[in-house]
Amino acid sequence: MSQTVNPVIRLREVSLRIPVISDQSRSLKASLIRSVTGGRLLQSRGGPEVLALDSVSLSIAHGERVALIGHNGAGKSTFLRLISGIYKPTAGELEVSVPVFPMLYKSFFTSTELSGLQAAKAHYLMVRQSLQGFDEYLDAVVEFSGLGDFIRLPIKTYSDGMASRLLFSILTSFSHDCLALDEGIGAGDAQFFERAQQRLSDFVAAAGTLILASHSDHLLRRFCTRGLVFSAGKVSFDGPLDAALAHYAAHNVQAA
Repeated sequence: MSQTVNPVIRLREVSLRIPVISDQSRSLKASLIRSVTGGRLLQSRGGPEVLALDSVSLSIAHGERVALIGHNGAGKSTFLRLISGIYKPTAGELEVSVPVFPMLYKSFFTSTELSGLQAAKAHYLMVRQSLQGFDEYLDAVVEFSGLGDFIRLPIKTYSDGMASRLLFSILTSFSHDCLALDEGIGAGDAQFFERAQQRLSDFVAAAGTLILASHSDHLLRRFCTRGLVFSAGKVSFDGPLDAALAHYAAHNVQAA
């Protein structure tokens, strides 16, 4: 178990089981389930379940920049959703002492029926507890995201790139205590991705804690100093980033 002084996130033997809900669940093959989730298929009285996280113990301190490394389905996104409060552990203890804001593609939006303006207003109210200064904030979000008048349309009408640009612009307009980030920012828009990296650099410099899941060594080395290697829902390595990347490569973990 990784020991950290005054951790803001601590997991003790945390596991997460996700039920497989399907009319054909009895006929689903274990190999198919594993190929989709990366977890281990279990049988219970209530039906098949996937062990998405398995006995994970670690701590993360304020200000750390932590990389999550592993192939698709290894447990990285599940871990981000867990520490963000989207999932609850089914076993073990999870302690989170700071708000963790998830930037996980569209999962931040409670409803894609909302307009971009409504989503920005909801987040601003949650953070500031009032709408004082909101007009200036909205102008900054529109300018950085490049959405223009689309900000007033429902998010469900956005392309993936537009939705991720809006989400990134909303979340990084404040200095959050902790940001859980999947690398899918500025999808399909190389120019925005470059600007997003600079803005993320500014965010990290503002002393927020960053937990970043990515397949890009370059991106991880730019922002992170510690690496967690995930495999089949377990953390197989926890240490300095270069050592974590070397461990991942040496053990021939399947690349995404």
